Amino acid sequence: MRLHTAGTARGFRKPLVVRVTTEQLPNSERKHAALVLSSLEGVPNDFRGYAALIIQSKVDGQSISTPLIHSVRDIDHLSSGHVVVMEPLNGFIRTLYRPESQHNTLFVTERCNSNCLMCSQPPTDKDDIAALSERNLKLIDLMSPAPEYLCITGGEPTLLGDRLLAILGKLRDVMPCTYVHMLTNGRRFAWADFTSDLAGVRHPNFSVGIPLYADHATLHDYIVQARGAFDQTILGLHQLARQGVEIEIRIVLHALTAPRLVLLAEYICRNVTFVDHVSFMGMEHIGYVPRNMSELWIDPVDYQEQLEKSVAFLTRFGINVRIYNLQLCVLKPSLWKYSKQAISDWKNAYGEVCEDCTVRDRCGGFFQWSTKQRSRGFHAIPIKRDLNGMELTH
Repeated sequence: MRLHTAGTARGFRKPLVVRVTTEQLPNSERKHAALVLSSLEGVPNDFRGYAALIIQSKVDGQSISTPLIHSVRDIDHLSSGHVVVMEPLNGFIRTLYRPESQHNTLFVTERCNSNCLMCSQPPTDKDDIAALSERNLKLIDLMSPAPEYLCITGGEPTLLGDRLLAILGKLRDVMPCTYVHMLTNGRRFAWADFTSDLAGVRHPNFSVGIPLYADHATLHDYIVQARGAFDQTILGLHQLARQGVEIEIRIVLHALTAPRLVLLAEYICRNVTFVDHVSFMGMEHIGYVPRNMSELWIDPVDYQEQLEKSVAFLTRFGINVRIYNLQLCVLKPSLWKYSKQAISDWKNAYGEVCEDCTVRDRCGGFFQWSTKQRSRGFHAIPIKRDLNGMELTH
């Protein structure tokens, strides 16, 4: 799914967050809307009240006071109800919300206080927190209908401080039934006052996803490239538990985490057994991964035994387990029932061999950018099997 396009901006200097419409609206509904047109030919020249225009053809010489982006390369993916941000400097139109999707996000900052070796969104030292916070508060107002699920991500969301609390507070007030999951390294939760303030927002459907990559500080801190991160993360997990916040632990699977996977599962069960979920994540081949591939790559086939033992250990302690980003043909059949389809619907991709696979509809495939390095176990499954990997007979 294409989530951005570009053209030539005119008539505005600050980014505009607007709701897309492909049909003319009554004047009373135009204030926050961007009208999408293929061209101005044959269109009544009545754009009063619209926040913006998005026009596929070139607009040359016409006197239009409404902010607009013209000469847009592609408008086919823009549908009524989508919320986009229109950038004045480069003419970018980036989709922020799609009502038909189950995987909408609030991207809150590019900054981070860790620098993980396999980070899929490498951080930048950009002063973007105030601008993105303002953008996201406007976005929340324009999301209609309210999504069933919403992810807060970055960068590191806790760097927003009070602005994060404002965003959570608005989500609580505007869409209290939306399940909000925040991806964070969890380090700032080591400070009890901040954790108490976050829990004090009292969002009724809120959880955090926090990475834990090893059962000891040396390895975890090396993977996240931040000294003291392990101790802060563990303390933060305990602070969150004291406040009753729902917690998911995330473990990215690669050559540094796989060898001690069972020991990490044991550590979780003995030291942070209060967590609600543990998610094992196949590594994405994007961001920092390509440059660190020699250190990180391990064929998923080669860590299946460790993964199976770790899942068994966690489930015996009553901890819910999920596996993401690994194809069913690579996983041991005993692990199929824990496998979930890819977190973001627009990232799913399949190979030609998948055309003949009998379990493709239950498999998340792989990320569209993960095509250069695939497991040697990647193959079509010719026999229909159930979620436990057992052969189905008629």
